[in-house]
Amino acid sequence: MNNGIDTKEMVISIFSIALKVVLFVIAAMFIYKYALIGYDYGYRIFGEEPMATGEGRKVSVTVGTEMGVKEIGQVLENKGLIRDANLFRIQERLSEHHGEIKPGIYELNTNMTAEQMITIMAAEEGETEKKDTDSSSTVPSSSPLAEEDEYYIDSEDADPGSMSDGAYAPVEEGAGE
Repeated sequence: MNNGIDTKEMVISIFSIALKVVLFVIAAMFIYKYALIGYDYGYRIFGEEPMATGEGRKVSVTVGTEMGVKEIGQVLENKGLIRDANLFRIQERLSEHHGEIKPGIYELNTNMTAEQMITIMAAEEGETEKKDTDSSSTVPSSSPLAEEDEYYIDSEDADPGSMSDGAYAPVEEGAGE
C-alpha cells in the first residue's frame, strides 16, 4: 500500500508543477504584452507623429467654455486630428500649457502634432491664433497687423537665438520693402 500513496503523491506533485509552469508562462506573456503596450504609449506621449505628413488637411475645431481636456481630445480624435483622446489628455497634462486651453474656434491641421495644437489653443484670452501651415508662423488673428504679413518676421527670417519656433514679432514699417 505504501506504493499507492507514493504514486498518488507523485501524480499530484507533477500536476502541481505543470500548473505552476503554465501559470508562469501565461503571466510572462501578459507582462510582455502589456510592457510593449506601455512602452509604446509612453513613447507616443513625447514622440507622437502628426496624423498626416506634407500639407495635411485643415480642420476647424470649436472649444466650448465648459469643455474639459477629455472632451477636447474626443473632438480632436473624431475630427481625425489625433489618434487617441486619452493620450491627448496625458500630453496636455505634461505640456507647458497645462490648464491653459482657451475656448474659441481654431483652424488646426492634420500635419500638426498634439503639442502644436495645445500651444495654439492655449493662446492668450481674446487671441484666436491662426496657424499658417506653409510658413510655420503663428499670428494672433486679433492683432491689427495680422492681415499684413510684411509686419511679421517668419521664423525662417528671424535670428535663430532671438525667437522660438512659431514666434511672431512686429517689424518696423518699411523694413522689408
